[in-house]
Amino acid sequence: MAAASPHPREVVGVDVGGTKTHFALGYGESVTKEWTVSTPTWRTHSLRDNAVGLHRLISEWLGPQALRLPLVVGAHGCDSTEQCDDFAAALRQYFVGGVLVVNDAELLVPAAAQRDGIGLIAGTGSIAVARMDGRLVTAGGWGWVLGDEGGAAGLVREAARAVLGQLDSGEPADPLGRRLLTVFEATDGAQLAMAVTASTSPAWLGEWAIEIFDAADEGSALAVEVIREAGRQLAALVDRLLHRGVAADQVVAGGSVLLGQGRLHDAFVAALRGRHPDVTVHLLDRAPVLGALALGDSLTALKGS
Repeated sequence: MAAASPHPREVVGVDVGGTKTHFALGYGESVTKEWTVSTPTWRTHSLRDNAVGLHRLISEWLGPQALRLPLVVGAHGCDSTEQCDDFAAALRQYFVGGVLVVNDAELLVPAAAQRDGIGLIAGTGSIAVARMDGRLVTAGGWGWVLGDEGGAAGLVREAARAVLGQLDSGEPADPLGRRLLTVFEATDGAQLAMAVTASTSPAWLGEWAIEIFDAADEGSALAVEVIREAGRQLAALVDRLLHRGVAADQVVAGGSVLLGQGRLHDAFVAALRGRHPDVTVHLLDRAPVLGALALGDSLTALKGS
């Protein structure tokens, strides 16, 4: 039996997050095949090497015929128009069906079936994005050492700072402090500080963010304030884009931490409403990679014209 012909609008969509990479083959909201791999297993700091990596992964998954399909990539770490364009140029050496690269947070708005708005991610890291005159505009996304407030790794960093401040004041560790000391196998503040700062993997560090929310449930006022401040910082990212002139009356928010932790979501929404009561927040309830398939419609339209 002959193989079925691909749908004329079929697209390869890729959501490259800080922790995992989600591949999808499909069109519109219809997914034919999907696959997930760990991002650190293939991604490097080289755009050229990353293009080689995606070429290898997609070829192994779908076969060489996939290189003729339109490709849309939402890439964590592509934080400027130039970075996105450079990565697209590197991918075009292997993919001949048309290539579009955007920041991974830019997938959220089309994934929610919206035409415009601000995309906000709080997963391993955090960033808010939009487009102005066709150019990518971002707030945040600086990595866990400098920023990523509200992201998993940033939450752990700020929780550790709060615990260290409490210990420096001579106060006994509360539920948050006891939890962090336990998971980092530390007996005092000095060992906790060393363990946190020695981490080289934001994905690994972010795995302990759940301890903050569990501590809040146990009555830790310190954990509650860390979460509230994270919500305020996420709202500040949106505020910065609006202050710079981004015309948006809605935010589509996603990411594993924002989706999975109601305390953080509520803190963010409350803080944003305090600053911008007319801005609506949509919590994305579907895979962001669907945004890549939606964006692929523009490539298939060009291909068919």
